[in-house]
Amino acid sequence: MTFLSILCALLLEQMKPLRADNPIYAEIKSLAVRMEAWFNAGHANHGRMGWCLMMGALVVPTALIHLMLKHYDPFLAPFAWNVLIVYLTLGFRHYSHYFTSIQLALNAGDEAAARALLAEWTRMDTVGMEAGEISRVAVEKALITTHRNVFGVFFWFLTLGPAGAVLYRVSEYLARAWNEPEHMRNEAFGIFAAKAFYWIDWVPVRLTAVAFAVVGNFEDAIYAWRNFAHRWSDEARGIILAAGGGAMGVRLGTPQESAPRVLPADAAVVDSGGDMEAEALPGEEPGVRALQSTVGLVWRALLLWMMLLLLLSGAVWLG
Repeated sequence: MTFLSILCALLLEQMKPLRADNPIYAEIKSLAVRMEAWFNAGHANHGRMGWCLMMGALVVPTALIHLMLKHYDPFLAPFAWNVLIVYLTLGFRHYSHYFTSIQLALNAGDEAAARALLAEWTRMDTVGMEAGEISRVAVEKALITTHRNVFGVFFWFLTLGPAGAVLYRVSEYLARAWNEPEHMRNEAFGIFAAKAFYWIDWVPVRLTAVAFAVVGNFEDAIYAWRNFAHRWSDEARGIILAAGGGAMGVRLGTPQESAPRVLPADAAVVDSGGDMEAEALPGEEPGVRALQSTVGLVWRALLLWMMLLLLLSGAVWLG
């Protein structure tokens, strides 16, 4: 039933993509803002309390409804609930129009339009970016977004069912919403949300990197992962971009990526300073062709996940 739930949700999203500004997401964002307003008194413990209450308000009802539906109808009702939750938590098509539009603009030689689309998508200052830099940033954004909106959801849906999918997406959102905005940076309130998502995403990040390696250039992906991933200031981002870039044979990231990150106290913090220049990242500089390579890599990784899900579901069914 897991495989069928994900397959139906993917097909439903392809036919009718869920808008990123849909009412359900808006309510969750509003709840996160209220939690921050109610509990943020400048201490990390308040952030932990707000995070736990936010999760309790969303994850626990999701799990209880699933259990209740299974009690009254072992198949159809919980299947429909699974499809609904996966559809709401997946984001395969939320931002794909940006990536496709950037690709079309660059193919047409319209760098101004590509810069405008990239700025709208990433909220970055894209003034003066050349085609190569636009391509690199778009590829990086696509790989990170695909992992967090698709593959991470898959893992936690397999692990904990619909409650796991909600746990992953909400924790990912809180790690951003309580740390990245200008007024929240360096706030103690968001420390726990960042730490929690670091551990929640620890296994999915590595599975995504393995999937990229398997469906791409395996040797280069593993080499880049082992030798260059630690040089990003954000460990998860480094793993995905190093493995993804190695799998496609393109050079992602820049030597200047040294934004601070919040990690658990026992996690190793590696300086991503100028030693990146001593040994160049492998691969070619990304260009317009890298955008098409990214599309192929993501789809092949998705098919790999679905094949593994089918085999796993078949083994469970036969067992």
